[in-house]
Amino acid sequence: MITIVNYGVGNIASLANMFDHVGADTHLSGDPDVIADARHLVLPGVGAFGHAMAVLNAGGLSDAIRTAVDRGAVLLGVCLGMQLLARTSEEGGAEGLGLIAADVRRIVPSLPGVKVPNMGWRDVVYVRDTWMAPSSAASERFYFAHSYHMVCDSDADVAAVVDYDGQKAIAVAHGAVHGVQFHPEKSHRFGMRLLADFARLERGPV
Repeated sequence: MITIVNYGVGNIASLANMFDHVGADTHLSGDPDVIADARHLVLPGVGAFGHAMAVLNAGGLSDAIRTAVDRGAVLLGVCLGMQLLARTSEEGGAEGLGLIAADVRRIVPSLPGVKVPNMGWRDVVYVRDTWMAPSSAASERFYFAHSYHMVCDSDADVAAVVDYDGQKAIAVAHGAVHGVQFHPEKSHRFGMRLLADFARLERGPV
């Protein structure tokens, strides 16, 4: 059973529908006790970093998510949910969950013609052999919509990148904590493949 953190900030119904489409059982919860006991946890999110963290903190959900991870739950942050895994963000200067040694910075174009936000379909390059990478060598494309990106302290935490005015980390993996900047629920067969693989994870993967 996959628990989706229901805190009113994100594409929760769309994610639940996509998991259902790949045959994975989900339930939505904003109860800190339920989230702290979860074995498979998804943190969605769209909008502003500071607002999302304020809602998580006010509901006791930040500590519940950290407790779940400490107990060995596998966690997937999606879109803004990935950014919330970091320590801080330039978007309002808010503190994040601190589950990934990283900070979130605004995309500042250095080349003409590069638009912010990064919106649309992009080719993804996997740079580590994690569960997120497809089993075949086939390329994958995902749908993006973001103006900020995660900068990790260690390249070892970067699982995939996209070339958008230079390489940007768009998937991270550290122990049982994972994140994807793109929207798997909007990415058709590529998103279905990734969510199905997440649903099959055991506790505490690398």
